[in-house]
Amino acid sequence: MSRPALLAVTAATALLGLSACGDGGASGPAKPAAPPKPELTAEQKAALLAALPTPYNQGDLDNGRRVFARCRSCHTVSEGGPNMTGPNLYGVFGRQAGGVEGYNYSNAVKTAGFVWDAEKLDHWLENPHTFLRGTKMSFAGLSEPTDRRDVIAWLKVETGYVPPAAEAAPAPAQ
Repeated sequence: MSRPALLAVTAATALLGLSACGDGGASGPAKPAAPPKPELTAEQKAALLAALPTPYNQGDLDNGRRVFARCRSCHTVSEGGPNMTGPNLYGVFGRQAGGVEGYNYSNAVKTAGFVWDAEKLDHWLENPHTFLRGTKMSFAGLSEPTDRRDVIAWLKVETGYVPPAAEAAPAPAQ
């Protein structure tokens, strides 16, 4: 294959790959990412986990991280992270369903009328299509209750959730 033909194939492949990632229909200029916050220490994560309500305070963060690997192709969890096929999940707890600015939600989510909490997310993760008919999320769900508990605990620790006893939890190391 000639060099120009090889370059054209490479460029077309790259464009196809990028278009498959999508941004959920976001429009306008991309927002600059916030500078990353310092990583929480193991002790800080353990303190946050312990401050969570039952049963999430018994979650296995390592298992939650592994389970969330199934979600990473569509969702980011970093503060200021981009929307992909699904919305960024940073700050999801306490946020109105359909509330990420710039993400193109299904009408079902836009009009759901609830705020995300652990219980709602647990039912959503079990089976998004029976929890909220009309969602465009293609994920079949997590049938194992322990996996749902663990991923919710992991999300709470990793996505900026502030437990009610936050004053007892240590701040991230600087």
